[in-house]
Amino acid sequence: MKYFLLIFFLILNTIKIFPQNTYKEHCVTDEEMALYNMINEYRKEKKLEPISLSKSLSFVAREHAIDLDKKVKKLTHGWSTCKYASENSKTYPCMWLKPSELTSYTAYGYECLYNISSGGAKAKDALDTWKRSSPHNNVIVNKGIWQKYEWKAIGVGIYNNYAAIWFGDEVDNEGVPNLCK
Repeated sequence: MKYFLLIFFLILNTIKIFPQNTYKEHCVTDEEMALYNMINEYRKEKKLEPISLSKSLSFVAREHAIDLDKKVKKLTHGWSTCKYASENSKTYPCMWLKPSELTSYTAYGYECLYNISSGGAKAKDALDTWKRSSPHNNVIVNKGIWQKYEWKAIGVGIYNNYAAIWFGDEVDNEGVPNLCK
């Protein structure tokens, strides 16, 4: 019976009854695209170059928002599969290495997160919140400890009450995601 169930699950998975979203097929929603455009407009106001939208980092951003909403249930750079504590540098790879765990993107990823208690995360609200937060704003506009980085890729993800943006200093070889239909 155990072998029958295993074979049955494998067959169902093969014929896509349990579809698996892969980063190579990832698309961004209208709200995610609005967030991406607002970030680059804000960078333009600061006389900074735009950042290329990344399919891989956008996949990671949305997956993290989903993981936070469905499993972790709180705002953290940690995932349900790894813990993160800002006071413990040994936990930092939980965030930094997530893009290479989930996609072909090999550079470290750096993240800003947003959460609202209800009503769904909106691009403008998320960006306005990050702009008012010095550590998050510094990441977005390359100030402070982030001035030595040149962002070459950005990912955006929104799911329910969470929004995430991921930055990388290498180009994403997977290119730019399509707009979801």
